[in-house]
Amino acid sequence: MGLKYEDAGVNKAAGYAEVKLIKELVKRTQNKSVLSSIGGFSGLYALGQYKDPVLVSGTDGVGTKLKLAFLMDKHNTVGEDAVAMCVNDILCQGAKPLFFLDYIGTGKLLPEKMASVVEGVVNGCVKGQMALIGGETAEMPGFYEDGEYDIAGFAVGVVERDAIIDGSKIQAGDVILGLPSTGVHSNGFSLVRKIIFDVNSKPLEEYYPELEGSLGESLLTPTKIYTKEVRALVENLSVHGLVHITGGGIYENVPRIMPEGLCATLDYKNVYCPPIFRLLQEWGGVNEEEMYGTFNMGIGMIVFVHKEDREKAMEILAQAGSKAVVLGEVVCGEEPLKLCR
Repeated sequence: MGLKYEDAGVNKAAGYAEVKLIKELVKRTQNKSVLSSIGGFSGLYALGQYKDPVLVSGTDGVGTKLKLAFLMDKHNTVGEDAVAMCVNDILCQGAKPLFFLDYIGTGKLLPEKMASVVEGVVNGCVKGQMALIGGETAEMPGFYEDGEYDIAGFAVGVVERDAIIDGSKIQAGDVILGLPSTGVHSNGFSLVRKIIFDVNSKPLEEYYPELEGSLGESLLTPTKIYTKEVRALVENLSVHGLVHITGGGIYENVPRIMPEGLCATLDYKNVYCPPIFRLLQEWGGVNEEEMYGTFNMGIGMIVFVHKEDREKAMEILAQAGSKAVVLGEVVCGEEPLKLCR
């Protein structure tokens, strides 16, 4: 008979089973602009009516947070993280999210497990107000450890050329608003794992009253997706700048959009910092500078608006369900950032 693909560890039937499982899930994200269906060679999306459209794209993965998903055998949240990391980035340019595609690589394709991962992707796309129009699941025996996989994806959005947000409109006097995070999100997990496994040997199943759940559940809380809040703002007032607080924390991300000669002065004293951060800091003996330079510390997205739009912006954010806080203002200065903790 000769060798078959299955003899090399690739189960084509499992791949077909996965596609069948996820087709119904994906329908939740579809809209009239989607011209294709899952299972084709590519995804088709009708752009619609724009005067001078600019496509905005972003790509990312989940990083070593996946290790916790493997250990807890919980796979329906990390897909949402993959979407969040991409869509939050394109929102910062003022883009309206359009569609998402994912890529999953695994050693052995288990249809139910992969469908659980895609369930998270679908949930993320629904929250991100975008369609899931395609993806790829690659079975790669001998490449990944048993039970492990990787997930990445990319998001595409659109913005009118004259509505692109790039920080160039930021001016002295602008008010800076902070949108709360849901926890650690998807950055800094190499340090998280060092703290809880190497330094302390903390069981992921252990319950902590301040976390209102187990350590593992808290750490696997999906990254907040800010589409609802950000789109409400950009559609109703002039947003001068947006910053997604990802790797590098507040110190690395805010300076990326500050015009020369202007300084973002931020006061985090009244920011609600999820308890998980203080536990990690205590367990790892991590200093404040390192915490704010690695994690989001309670703020996942920062918004710059004209001082006269402060109240309107806060009202819009409240209507969108966000407990936004006023973080500070823009002043003249040589340093791009001054942080009071």
